[in-house]
Formats: sequence, C-alpha cells, structure tokens
Amino acid sequence: MKRFYESIVEDQFAHHEQAAFLCGPRQVGKTTIAKNLQSHHPHYVYWNWDNINDRSKLLAGPEALTKFLPVHAILAPKPLATFDEIHKYKDWKTLIKGIIDSYKDSVNILVTGSAKLDVFRKGGDSLMGRYFLYRIHPLSVVELLRPQIILDELSPLSLPQKISKDELEGLFEFGGFPEPFLKGEKSFFNRWQRLRQNQLFREDLKELGQIQKISLIETLAFFLKHQSTQLLNYTNLANKIRVSDQTIRRWIAILESVYYCFTLQPWHTNVTRSLLKEPKVYLWDWSILENKGQRVENFVASHLYKAVHFWTDIGLGSFNLYFLRDKDQREVDFLITKNDKPWIMVEVKTSLNEPLSPNLMHFQKQIGAEHVLQVAFDAPYVEVDCFTLQSPKIVPMSTFLSQLV
Repeated sequence: MKRFYESIVEDQFAHHEQAAFLCGPRQVGKTTIAKNLQSHHPHYVYWNWDNINDRSKLLAGPEALTKFLPVHAILAPKPLATFDEIHKYKDWKTLIKGIIDSYKDSVNILVTGSAKLDVFRKGGDSLMGRYFLYRIHPLSVVELLRPQIILDELSPLSLPQKISKDELEGLFEFGGFPEPFLKGEKSFFNRWQRLRQNQLFREDLKELGQIQKISLIETLAFFLKHQSTQLLNYTNLANKIRVSDQTIRRWIAILESVYYCFTLQPWHTNVTRSLLKEPKVYLWDWSILENKGQRVENFVASHLYKAVHFWTDIGLGSFNLYFLRDKDQREVDFLITKNDKPWIMVEVKTSLNEPLSPNLMHFQKQIGAEHVLQVAFDAPYVEVDCFTLQSPKIVPMSTFLSQLV
C-alpha cells in the first residue's frame, strides 16, 4: 500500500540535496516505501546489508556506486541509491558520509533502518547537516483516508473526514503495522505477533549487545505491557525483576530504542503542584493490549506521537507530547506543545456518556492551551472541525483523529 511518507521523501529530493533517513520499528513499512520510490527514478539501486551479495558491494566503498549508477551525469530526476539496514555495519556512518560528500549533487541517497539507526544518530554525529530524518510510524486514521498529505505551513491540522467503520475497527483491533492490518485475519495476526516479538527480543536486542539480558528484558516488557498508560514505578519493577532501579531505567531506554514502547514526561511549566518526574509508558503496537480502556488511550497516544514526530520532521516547528498531572491527582491524558508552548490538550474516554472532565478547565486556566478537547471512543463521527471550538468540548475520536496525521 502507498504511504504518505513516499510523497514527503520525493518532495525533499526535489528541493534539497540532503540524504533522507527513514527509521522506525521492524515491519512498519520502511523497505516497502524505499522500493516504491523506484517508480519515480529510472536509475535506481537498492542494497540491503542483510544480503551477502549486496554486502560485498557495499564493502567496496563509495567508489562502488559508480559501477551501478551514472553518478557523473546530470539527470532529472536524479538517480536514487537506497541503503537498507546499513546501520548493522560498524562503520556505516563513514561509508554514508563518503557517499554523500562525493555524490550529493548527482545522486539522491536514502538510508533506512530500525533500532541502531536512531540510536547511533545521537551524540557526536559526523553526518550532521547531511541528512533529514523521518520517523516512520504505523498506519493511522489520516493515512488510511489520505495516502498523500499536504500540510499548510501555518497550521499542521487538516479538515475532518469520515473513515469507514470497518477500517476504524480493523485499525483498532489489528494495529497499524501494514501486513496484519491489510490481512485482517485473527489467526494471521496471532502468528505475525509471535514472529515479530521473537525478532524484537532475539535479533534486535542481540544487535544492541544485550544478549545476556534478553530473558530479563523480555520479562520487563511483559510488565510494561500491563502497565501501559500508567505511571512508571521503577522501584516496583526493580523489585519484581530483582535488579536495581538504574538497570530498569536503562532497559526501558533499550526497549524504547527498539520501538517496543515510548514514554511521556509530565508538563510542569505553570502547573501548580505539578508532578515532576514519573513518566507514563505506552506501546508502539496498541493491538497487543487486552484491556479496552488501555487500548483506547494507547490508540490515541500513538496517533498523537506520530503527529508530533511528523510535524517536527517536515519542518513545521518543534512539537512534543506530554501529559498533565499534579500532586492532588488531577490529570489530563495528553498535551501537545508547539515550539515549547501548550497547544492542544486532550482527555480520552471510552464512552460518550462520560461527562466532560473538570480537569480540562482546571489546567487550561493555568497553562492557556489553545485547543482543549475530550475525545470519546464510541461517539459516532460528526462533521465538525474540532479546532474551531472555542471552549472545552466532547468530540468523537474518529473526527479528532482524522484531523491529525
């Protein structure tokens, strides 16, 4: 299926000389995106580090590119060279840097990868300024509605659009990873999940040098699954697994790096008696959550997380996702900030019958968020622009999510 990331990468290649880096979870569709771009580039090469033949060519160094692409010709569109899973090579940054510096004027360069690509881009990055990063997320409501997306530079929010009941239910039940969603079969979903979990904990953790701790980290992941949407209690987890608090923190960071989970910090600026430290945890794959309430909140969290990454990656500003909680246990599920200022505040409920949370108004008075909404999972779609509402309102989840990314 076509992902809107394809048009974003093509737009970058049309206007910029930087390489494009795609990072994200296993089986989220990075390789498919890369291969689909071939239709736009008559001169195209694809190398995968996991392929032994491709590996020998890559080890020949940047000069090997000249054997497969007309790198010295002025062509339109430029040839495209794709390097898949290249981060598994210990000197991959040196190799890619040499290729970019030698051929950026005549060749478009695409690099894809999972855990290590994102881990190794942090700190002392010799590739700084030579690439733009795009974080690839699972499918969302908007991506099912609009496989090509155009965002206004002044506002990253789109107009609402109705998604079919079957598509929304399929997305909620089977998750946003393309293969199980498109199959829509429970038996295939169960087998696919077992395979993905095995790859995640056996292969990805092995690549990160955690082979001796795999069983314990897998146990931690089990506990995190049942604590999704809740505050992290490091001491409690440490006691259950019989390791130190610091070890738990380090392992959670590892699980974040392999896209098993993500954590959100509390927003505390201008919040009276704010909670300052404990984060909340969510899973990249909401479909494995059995509790409906947890799955609903994680479903919305994943959409918001995708939105803030996407808006930031394409240059609309600096967006981040937080939650709100004070020491009196008043809480709002999510806060999106835009350029470090509160922007969209969201409370999630499973039922339309639940009253508007008073915490929305309480926190809005303190932080002045522009948009304040309570989204109801079971509310039928309504043709209303959620971001024109002047005061805190209850809106259908399907309407709200269709205005994100």
